[in-house]
Amino acid sequence: MAKVTFIGLGVMGFPMAGYLSEAGHEVRVYNRTPQKAQLWLEKYRGAAFETPAQAAEGAELVFACVGNDDDLRSVTIGEHGAFAAMAAGSLFVDHTTASAEVARELDAEAQSRGFSFLDAPVSGGQAGAENGVLTIMVGGGQADFDRAKPVLDCYARAASLLGPVGSGQQCKMVNQICIAGLVQGLAEGLHFAKAAGLDVEQVVNVISKGAAQSWQMENRYQTMMAGEYEHGFAVDWMRKDLGIVLEEAKSNGALLPVTALVDQFYSEVQALGGGRWDTSSLLARLTNLRDFDAPADKS
Repeated sequence: MAKVTFIGLGVMGFPMAGYLSEAGHEVRVYNRTPQKAQLWLEKYRGAAFETPAQAAEGAELVFACVGNDDDLRSVTIGEHGAFAAMAAGSLFVDHTTASAEVARELDAEAQSRGFSFLDAPVSGGQAGAENGVLTIMVGGGQADFDRAKPVLDCYARAASLLGPVGSGQQCKMVNQICIAGLVQGLAEGLHFAKAAGLDVEQVVNVISKGAAQSWQMENRYQTMMAGEYEHGFAVDWMRKDLGIVLEEAKSNGALLPVTALVDQFYSEVQALGGGRWDTSSLLARLTNLRDFDAPADKS
């Protein structure tokens, strides 16, 4: 059992840190909102601290799952950041979906201080975190990955090393590219089926047994048709991720016309007030397109 720290107790980090505690690790936690840390302590065994540095002191492995690049810099190299307290030979594992650039930046900083860094974004959403079946995409050294993997296995169904630091974030970008295009296709298909007067349930039952089958289709089509969009990863966060993807594409020359278009569609969902809806809410945009045409009609 290891002495570990978990920074960030949001919808993902809260259950992830919980799995570490339930596995018997000595867990120290930090959250920007102290009340969330207290709620965690009511459910799990561990200790909460007032700053990332205090939480990280003496830890063998420090995990983080925060919002974005700026949040990550704040809890690592900002005032009272974890890096200042981490011992030589320790390991920082970042589960934030962030840029490959910040991963490389923090890796260089960690190396200069005598410890190691892995970028390890996750896929599986809130349900995957709560059920301990996340997929983890890792960038870093083999020895560091081998050291972290037994602990990652507490809440992961699969954890894979993709290459040097930054590779995990780039793999997560691929993941988001594929999801964006897939959900838009599913939304259009369901929209078309309804407009054609087909029995949507029957249509999905047929096509899900063929090449059109997907996790999104099997798990989201019913809630999409019901207009229920409270089932996980929010549009606001998807737009953050797609922004990272499109910025990275400027650097590597990848052409992502569909991804850029779906990002625009998600901005329209936000305009509908759906920033906190889950990503399957692209269907809501199709059923509300008249709202976007109205201003032009009035002018």
